[in-house]
Amino acid sequence: MRDAAVRSTDAAAFPVGNRTPWPLPVLLCGWLLGTALQLQQAALWPPWAYGVLAGLALPALARLRRAGRRAVVWAWIAGALLAFGSVGLRSATFDAGALPAALEGVDLRVTGVVAAMPQRRDGGDVRLRLAVESAEPVTEPVGRALALPPLLDLSWYATQHGREPRSVPDVHAGERWRLNVRLKAPHGERNPHGFDYELWMWEQGVQAGGYVRTSARLDERLGAPRLLGQTWRYPVEQARQAVRDAIVRHLASGGSDSDSARDRAAGVVAALVTGDQRAIERSDWQLFRVTGVAHLVSISGLHITMFAWLAALLVGWLWRRSAALCLAYPAPSAALVGGVLLAAAYALFSGWGVPAERTLLMLATVALLRLSGRRWPWPQVWLLACAVVVAFDPWALLQAGFWLSFVAVGILFATDSGAADAVGMGVGGRFAALLREQTRITVALAPLTLVLFGQISVVGLVANLLAIPWVTVLVTPLAMLGVLWAPLWQAAAWCVQALTWWLSWLASWPFAQLALAQAPLWAGVAAVVGGIVLVLRLPWQVRALALALVLPALWWQPPRPAPGQFDLLAVDVGQGQAVLVRTATHSLLYDAGPRFGEASDAGQQVLVPLLQSLGERLDTLVLSHGDSDHIGGAAAVIAQQPQADVFGSIPTGHPLQAQHAVRACVAGQAWQWDGVHLSVLHPGEASPAGEPVLLRGSASNARTCVLRIATDQGVAVLLAGDIERAQEQALVRAGAPLAADVLVVPHHGSKTSSSDEFLAAVQPALALVQSGYRNRFGHPAAPVVQRYRDRGITLVASPVCGAASWSSQDGQLRCERERSRRYWHHRVVGDGAEGDEGQ
Repeated sequence: MRDAAVRSTDAAAFPVGNRTPWPLPVLLCGWLLGTALQLQQAALWPPWAYGVLAGLALPALARLRRAGRRAVVWAWIAGALLAFGSVGLRSATFDAGALPAALEGVDLRVTGVVAAMPQRRDGGDVRLRLAVESAEPVTEPVGRALALPPLLDLSWYATQHGREPRSVPDVHAGERWRLNVRLKAPHGERNPHGFDYELWMWEQGVQAGGYVRTSARLDERLGAPRLLGQTWRYPVEQARQAVRDAIVRHLASGGSDSDSARDRAAGVVAALVTGDQRAIERSDWQLFRVTGVAHLVSISGLHITMFAWLAALLVGWLWRRSAALCLAYPAPSAALVGGVLLAAAYALFSGWGVPAERTLLMLATVALLRLSGRRWPWPQVWLLACAVVVAFDPWALLQAGFWLSFVAVGILFATDSGAADAVGMGVGGRFAALLREQTRITVALAPLTLVLFGQISVVGLVANLLAIPWVTVLVTPLAMLGVLWAPLWQAAAWCVQALTWWLSWLASWPFAQLALAQAPLWAGVAAVVGGIVLVLRLPWQVRALALALVLPALWWQPPRPAPGQFDLLAVDVGQGQAVLVRTATHSLLYDAGPRFGEASDAGQQVLVPLLQSLGERLDTLVLSHGDSDHIGGAAAVIAQQPQADVFGSIPTGHPLQAQHAVRACVAGQAWQWDGVHLSVLHPGEASPAGEPVLLRGSASNARTCVLRIATDQGVAVLLAGDIERAQEQALVRAGAPLAADVLVVPHHGSKTSSSDEFLAAVQPALALVQSGYRNRFGHPAAPVVQRYRDRGITLVASPVCGAASWSSQDGQLRCERERSRRYWHHRVVGDGAEGDEGQ
């Protein structure tokens, strides 16, 4: 009867006599389409233009009642116009508050409140988010007020670039500080299939980052950082930090090797309770990814969904214990409300991350529909949940976590047998249902995971069958209840240690993880559809046909250069160097980028994911010399590519020598791959010990391995590493074959390199500078930039280009920033060739 009443209400809104289709699903599809189209914009329009588009949606909405069968068309148009206009207007409004370029690299005195739980890194550095209250220039005697973005991401360094480290004071959420800072616009590395840091900052609502300016000399001149007091603001963040610190103190070991596992478990417990994912050790993250359980130790969409499900079961069970409560309000409805509310409370305390927020919107939408008594088909429920999430967070469409959560929840909808069926189940029945649901989700998400990340855990299903109930039923409740009674944290840590032992055993299996090249869009979409069809309640013949949809993504191999040709990819690694060279059947990586900190480097964060996404199996890794901005990521690359032959100018006692033998790089070494000639031009003869003889100049830079790659037609590239003027002139005097079409600029454009004689010998048409945005060295130096310009050489720097790809076949340069530009990406003022010397 109730369903009949609902249908009568819908029929009254859209008369059956006119055969008017129900326009809501089409309107929602139009909304999603309009949002997706707006996210493809490379630059924003004026705000009034978006207002006009949104306004045009109103006449289209008005025509729905009298449009008859054409209501579907008008619903598409209205939804798309309204979404495109509203999202564009929202973006333009936010973009208007961006950091002015004139304030980048300027000393500013900022007063603000710590708005989030600070993160302390290895080495003592602290990262904090500051809500700005006031700002003024440091250099003016009477400061004038400056308009800054409302939120800043700041780093407070303990290390001072070779100076004596200074400990960073304890910083707590809710504290008001006055700090001297230097700011810059959010600017991340842009590489094929790489992480979009600028989109992440945009979604976080942060429009500037920077660092605290403090040292003994600076504090005397500018004033020391000053704590102004504690405020009442951000109470949840204050509570989160207090709980996190209490967990660390309670589970801290004495520092012995035998207690290292306890320390690692403490990080997982802290992450489950407070959402502090940085507390988890790097090695543990790798273990969780290999075994496919990373979603359980981060506050992900699937994690919130499972927590809400278990909370609903608990609330429903408790509610049914009271006849009075059941008479006052139905137990199934109470279970729905309680599950969503408890999941919301958990998500709030664990940091209210974007994935948790998206998932709660999905769950709340579904709960409201069920409470209203409407029994919509699951595709319409799914579509409504998606549209609601996208309305709150349009940029979710570009996030991998959204699609993983969305598909997982969709599978739960499509295969849900109804809440009523669960009422009569015993514990064993509910556990069997959990196993069935997890199997379906794992199978359905496998192709999507492969498309999004280029890798999939083969042991993930086995790992999750134990890990999901273990973490959601045992570890997480113990960790959360530890807030009330601290000894339970120790019990949670023991459970984490047992889980880690189980996962380590699974990770030791052969082929525990499968890594494949990133498939194109058409193959990825087909694979995702195939994975979903496999788990739906359809005839087995239809499911078998779905396997054919998955195969193209599994067999895909990116195109390679033709025999006799090669291509080059100057990877965007910030202030460092890494160049990938590919021939028809071989690959070489020249340098491995910088080390970013104690626990992160370009190898782990950039190169390993890039090589996996391209399906590259390295034949050779060349380490030009021992500077950390060139070999900082080498250990991670070697661990992922153990078959690669490694040679370079690395001292015998270097730690890398213990991981993998490194042959000496000596002038005269030459080989041929697929008709492409590779030759080493520098350094000179090797000593009897096997190390290159040092020339004049910096000891490390002077023995840089210089590599030239050329085709039979004479098209060539010169990789010069960090050689300086003395080595450049030595190569010129020796008559080395330096002529090249492309030159990777020596020493990132330092004043010590790119001499006139060297450039005259190379005569490149294109010069690539690999440097970081507003780096502290001022690379590339202004005189060097002018030297290239005077010779008519096209100079391209990685801050403005991102990853630069070039092919010997067509000689065309392709910049990743231009190829994939969107309006939230930072646009560098000028041509990106100017550094920020002295920063």
